[in-house]
Amino acid sequence: MRLGIALVAMVFLAIVSLRSQAPASSASRSVWDGVYTLAQAKRGALKSGLCTSCHGDSFEGLLGPELAGPAFTERWEGRTVGDLFDLMRLTMPDDAPGSLAREEYADLLAYILAVNKYPSGKTEIGTDAGPLKEIRIEPARR
Repeated sequence: MRLGIALVAMVFLAIVSLRSQAPASSASRSVWDGVYTLAQAKRGALKSGLCTSCHGDSFEGLLGPELAGPAFTERWEGRTVGDLFDLMRLTMPDDAPGSLAREEYADLLAYILAVNKYPSGKTEIGTDAGPLKEIRIEPARR
């Protein structure tokens, strides 16, 4: 069962990856604008154990793709925080997709951004995918 869910998640990631080859998003903000708070990232860190069995203790990737480092930022370049939020919400954790509260997914997303050394800010990441689609993921500050 777990293997089947992982396979579905990989197919979904492949489809999303193909979509990422489209022109860069016209989102008005980027992850470099401080789109999460440290408190939110800390809450996400407490939940990150849900991710480590597939993504590794340092999010280096095991059964699932990397969630930190150059491979992650290159794969997500030109896409949005909303795209990542939706993917997480619809496919994770792989043994119970969609089982977390939207706030928990937002906290985990904040932790992923923190692990990737994007700066924190004064406003938490929300749970409405619409505004999150206005925040670009960029590997480097522009």
